[in-house]
Amino acid sequence: MSEQVYCKYCGTSAPNARSLTANACIRHPDGPGRGKHALYQGDTTGEYVCEFCGKTFPNIKSMTANMCIRHPDGPGKGRHSPAL
Repeated sequence: MSEQVYCKYCGTSAPNARSLTANACIRHPDGPGRGKHALYQGDTTGEYVCEFCGKTFPNIKSMTANMCIRHPDGPGKGRHSPAL
């Protein structure tokens, strides 16, 4: 079985980059449905660290579901983002 690839905005998984980036992302920075999934190019591990605040999460999906208090756009104005 091949490895999955993940979206860096929402944590959605797909069997390959082509199928991932062909679909709209609900958590895209431009708004829901206004952009495609973006390939997360970091290591797939059991723990993910937010690049803005350093908080750790067990997977990308749970990370990107939460707002980050240290996001560059301001507290509560952006989601956690995985550090590469």
